[in-house]
Amino acid sequence: MKRRTLLAGVGTAAAGSVAGCTSRLFGDGPDGVALDPQEDQIADSEDLAYPAYGQPLPSFELPAPLADGASDGDALAGGTFDSDELDRTALVTGVFTFCPAECSILLRQWVTVQRRVADAGLTDDVYFLPITFDPERDDAAALRDNAESIGADLDAGNWIYLRPETPERASAVVEDKLGIGFERTTDSDRLPGYDFTHIVVTTLVNPDGVVERAYRGERLDPDRVAADVERVVAAFADE
Repeated sequence: MKRRTLLAGVGTAAAGSVAGCTSRLFGDGPDGVALDPQEDQIADSEDLAYPAYGQPLPSFELPAPLADGASDGDALAGGTFDSDELDRTALVTGVFTFCPAECSILLRQWVTVQRRVADAGLTDDVYFLPITFDPERDDAAALRDNAESIGADLDAGNWIYLRPETPERASAVVEDKLGIGFERTTDSDRLPGYDFTHIVVTTLVNPDGVVERAYRGERLDPDRVAADVERVVAAFADE
């Protein structure tokens, strides 16, 4: 990850939030965070299964099958996303696109955030990174169909589907590293063939790869998430 420089001036509205985070970026509290502690976090970060406030995003590399034409960035060199090269604010989660309920609800909330980010002129400062844990069905065509069905703007270059090469790799990254537990089951009335039971977590990560927020559940508040994203972006500037 690349250490960014705190913006000296970001306007009156953002100045208060940036002023509140300056000391943390330079040593007080959790290392490298921009936001205040998450009030609705259900336990201390070290006691949660997934990376949470003040913790690093785990290292992983995954193919980005629809990344052609995506905005340039070291994290996406060669069509593979490398979390160690993250150079902008990011939202990260685990999903499967055949999910008939919670994943669709979640990603539609993400689309609203993507639009708010665009309206704020921050498209090139934010990645949206849904990782499929169903690579057997979620090929490039399925991912593209999903983007169309939920209204995600692939042409913006910041909505990047990540697809592990195998189910085993999906488990190693999504479950073992990101703490988003899932289990394949054939005992389901929702889908033919097989379904997944899984938890739903969206992680907000700053450009230095430190977790700022871990939002639980599929019914995100887009206003809250967009505001958090904007505050994190405002706290970091290009070197």
